[in-house]
Amino acid sequence: MSGSAPAGAGASGGNDEGIEGKVAIVTGAARGVGRATVSWLHARGALVVAEDLRDAVLDLAAEFAGVIPLVGDVALEDTAARAVGVARERFGAVHILINNAGRTVNKPFSETGSDDWDVLMAVNARGAFLHSREAFRAMIEQGSGGSIVNVGSYTCTVGLPEGSAYSASKGALAQLTKVIALEGGQHGIRANVVAPGVIETDLLDSFRDDSREYLRSFAAAHPLGRVAEPEEIAEVIGFLASSRSSFVTGAVVAADGGFTAG
Repeated sequence: MSGSAPAGAGASGGNDEGIEGKVAIVTGAARGVGRATVSWLHARGALVVAEDLRDAVLDLAAEFAGVIPLVGDVALEDTAARAVGVARERFGAVHILINNAGRTVNKPFSETGSDDWDVLMAVNARGAFLHSREAFRAMIEQGSGGSIVNVGSYTCTVGLPEGSAYSASKGALAQLTKVIALEGGQHGIRANVVAPGVIETDLLDSFRDDSREYLRSFAAAHPLGRVAEPEEIAEVIGFLASSRSSFVTGAVVAADGGFTAG
């Protein structure tokens, strides 16, 4: 059975990416890759609902005119429903979902607690599941297709020592994405994973005072000899959200500086 045209395919407007006028939800939007993705989408004329647990997400409304900020816990069903509801109420539809919110814990496997496991699964896997399900339902009802982009990690495919819960949560995310792609194809809904290497962000600030220096120390593990900037990952996310990737679905797209090439 052939699916309907992907969201934005053949669209006209101020750019050739099929982004202008599309409605997007971005989770984990207050900082790092999420914020860079909001900026990328906004610059190309998308209508954006920016969601984050931190109140700092409210500042995006002043920086990016027309962006609607939403404060909420990504792991709660109510937050997912509110995000989709706000997008449809304010902008009339949902065409793009970027599941970017994420947490990490770095502990040896033998020292990883059940609370560590539960928190990472709740944010990294459950949060993406809930938001994808609500957006998927809206996209089917609209009949317009759509694109779901999940921000994974190189740990979607390889293990991270002292990162059992994180690796498991990102592996789950990759499998979830493949199922969404299989079920969504007939509706013109695509789903893909971006799998970055190490990115210089403040993700580790909550438990390391030297988080950025620590992240930069992984440069040599990447064949390119450096870690990524958030804007570089946002470019790949944007590509998968746009009509330029209209025949790409169910893929885990590495943006890891060659980390997993060996």
